[in-house]
Amino acid sequence: MTPRRVSLAVLLAVAAVVMARTESSAAEWKPLFNGKDLTGWKAVGGPAESWRVVDGLLSCNGKGGGWLATDDEYSNFEIELEYRISAGGNSGVFLRTPLEGDPAFTGMEVQILDDHNPKYANIKEWQHCGSLYGIVAAPPLVAKKAGEWQKMHIVCNGKRVKVTLNGMELVDADLTAHPDKEAEHPGIKRTTGRIGLQNHSTEVDFRNVRIREL
Repeated sequence: MTPRRVSLAVLLAVAAVVMARTESSAAEWKPLFNGKDLTGWKAVGGPAESWRVVDGLLSCNGKGGGWLATDDEYSNFEIELEYRISAGGNSGVFLRTPLEGDPAFTGMEVQILDDHNPKYANIKEWQHCGSLYGIVAAPPLVAKKAGEWQKMHIVCNGKRVKVTLNGMELVDADLTAHPDKEAEHPGIKRTTGRIGLQNHSTEVDFRNVRIREL
């Protein structure tokens, strides 16, 4: 085989490997919400009737409080979802959370908030949308306005949590750097738990919720 043909063969082999890895990575993603019903989820601390599927959306009517938890537990993962919050709305995504206690503290919470609303003018910096609630602050007022669809991407891998909103990385947290938070937020020491969606007494819709375990 000539050198040119050898080089071409090598390039084709490398391209095949890259393509196979790309296809494998894509195949590792799996939906957490099937767009039809609440299979794989359970209501915790509030009425199941607060959560329903409407036109393919996972919708919370804001009544009764509580949260929606996955049936399964996850350790290291990345999760993607789209959400649409109502005016003045408040919600969140819980990570590595047990079924007992307040999931924002016994686990971790990535904040979802309409922080453009005047009623949130004086909130703490770690309450802004995209923050790792109570632990690491996201830049203020970077989310879109209420009523618009927004895409959130969260990576929870070992002691690191990253949050990206609408393509902008907001948080890159090293959990070991916050020992002063452990007493109030023992969830930062957890290595596994449920993923959850918060009912904070306001309306919010979710869609395209998927996960990839790492």
